[in-house]
Amino acid sequence: MDIRIGITQSPRELSFESSQSPDEVEKTVSDALATGSGHLSLKDSKGNLYLVPVSGLAYVEIGKEENRRIGFVG
Repeated sequence: MDIRIGITQSPRELSFESSQSPDEVEKTVSDALATGSGHLSLKDSKGNLYLVPVSGLAYVEIGKEENRRIGFVG
């Protein structure tokens, strides 16, 4: 699943693939915003950890899960 995070005062967005479900990511983002914990932490499918200050979040786009297709698509 693809995740895109917009950060205020930054011209680029943070984009990565995660093995977490969309519901898990949504809960993590909602909890970070509700508690004002200081940062949002998410892991990508390769195990890298991303920390983003909650005060700098412009948006979080959570893509839907897709099954990878193998072969030719008609």
